[in-house]
Amino acid sequence: MSISEDQHFKIGQTVFTKVAPNVKLKVRKFYANIYYCAFVDDPQKKELALFEREIIY
Repeated sequence: MSISEDQHFKIGQTVFTKVAPNVKLKVRKFYANIYYCAFVDDPQKKELALFEREIIY
């Protein structure tokens, strides 16, 4: 697994998407310049695979 040093968001950090800024996500994994995020309020939902440009604090 390749972890990049230019990773902007850290594993475990709470983030939001630009299209749904009211939904809390938690960064679970970063691999191949893609952030894998789980829903904080509903962990049973399928996680999202997002690029850095789609994520905000």
